[in-house]
Amino acid sequence: MKDMLERLEDRRAQARLGGGEKRIAAQHARGKLTARERIELLLDHGSFEEFDMFVEHRSTDFGMEKSKIPGDGVVTGWGTVNGRTVFVFAKDFTVFGGSLSEAHANKIMKVQDMALKMRAPIVGLFDAGGARIQEGVAALGGYGEVFKRNVIASGVIPQISVIMGPCAGGDVYSPAMTDFIFMVRDRSYMFVTGPEVVKTVTNETVTSEELGGARIHTTKSSVADGAFDNDVEALLQVRRLIDFLPSNNLDGVPEIPSFDDPRRTDDSLDTLIPDHPNKPYDMKELILKVVDEGDFFEIQEAFARNIITGFCRIEGRSVGIVANQPMVLAGVLDSDASRKAARFIRFCDAFNIPIVTFEDVPGFLPGTSQEYGGLIKHGAKLLFAYSEATVPLVTVITRKAFGGAYDVMASKHVGGDVNYAWPTAQIAVMGAKGAVEIIFRQDIGDADKIAARTKEYEDRFMSPFVAAERGYIDEVIMPHSTRRRIARALAMLRAKEVERPWKKHDNIPL
Repeated sequence: MKDMLERLEDRRAQARLGGGEKRIAAQHARGKLTARERIELLLDHGSFEEFDMFVEHRSTDFGMEKSKIPGDGVVTGWGTVNGRTVFVFAKDFTVFGGSLSEAHANKIMKVQDMALKMRAPIVGLFDAGGARIQEGVAALGGYGEVFKRNVIASGVIPQISVIMGPCAGGDVYSPAMTDFIFMVRDRSYMFVTGPEVVKTVTNETVTSEELGGARIHTTKSSVADGAFDNDVEALLQVRRLIDFLPSNNLDGVPEIPSFDDPRRTDDSLDTLIPDHPNKPYDMKELILKVVDEGDFFEIQEAFARNIITGFCRIEGRSVGIVANQPMVLAGVLDSDASRKAARFIRFCDAFNIPIVTFEDVPGFLPGTSQEYGGLIKHGAKLLFAYSEATVPLVTVITRKAFGGAYDVMASKHVGGDVNYAWPTAQIAVMGAKGAVEIIFRQDIGDADKIAARTKEYEDRFMSPFVAAERGYIDEVIMPHSTRRRIARALAMLRAKEVERPWKKHDNIPL
């Protein structure tokens, strides 16, 4: 018996070494952790239970039968994050460059199936070179099986991908179908075809970082939701994100003890809005002063910065935040902002996370580049997402709510449950100056008349009380009481139920 136990320990030790000490040292020299080190950081200490440690590939082509390593380039299993069950797989770059084989894919499929059965989140840590060429179509078939499971799990359990090294070819599509993608700056990249193929086909010379680095995917393509400086920071932030998310679409949002009084007021909010309507202010200041303990986890911070999306807590319960940012493009809605917010809203709705919207929007961004780029369709995505949502929707209009953008931003007309406005709110078809120049174009040469007409328009149409008189605004509130009002509204809306006509699925304007 003792001999058998020793042999088991020897085999475990060999499997834990992956590609060997030399390759582990090379991984560390690149500033990267190994697959197992990453899992230890992600999960609670000592909670990891590994599956399929001894699995090996079955390929016999190109001399592969002489090269077999236990685990076959991916570490899989489950553990806990702050006590909650999470499934995980981590590509091991020290074994065949983390490339995917049939056996490797089967290991990932097993944890995907178990995560779905157990209705628990799954996290994928990617550091790999794509499909294992020696296995040909068997590897491609494995990718297809993984992709299918990503789709089946979508909207049922949270799926998170962390890109911690190279991620190319088929490996990029699985992360692309998950809910959140995070990258490590200067060490990770994603692309369908690498720089060499790009050079051959298009004659463009480009580096891996320029083609698919963290900066590109967080600021230009919007493929990634965030980037961090190293493996440790990335994994700690993923732990933080998981704390905001429900385990599945039926569990309800997590609730933790909160020591921040929901009735707390903040008098500084009474002076947040500048006197001049075109002067910007930082919407993040409002968010941080309203949420529990100033804790806000922003999603896609570097992309479409004219709109803010992220998670917070109110009375200890997770809430999604969507807010126009007057500091960037005056908070206007454009194609990128609309897509960013629409995807975030649909995630929150899928997992029953209430949404609070802070609105200060002068309209949609005009111009040929926006129209040619499909602003109509992208703007419709945001409108569709809000209209489709059945979770509690609380809206606070702080200043401008002009034109169609007023309707789109969780107005009463598209399903807002509780809609508040500050006394500084301006709700109208457009700004006073533009409206007066259209309505009273015959007086444009007379400055005094135009000034008087502008004042008349502002008093008649741009006060929040006009909308309140029609019931489009439930209450005009004092800014300092915003947190208390939102907390009470969300508490009242906990039992919200909405019935919709049966459908196989909707047809969002993609």
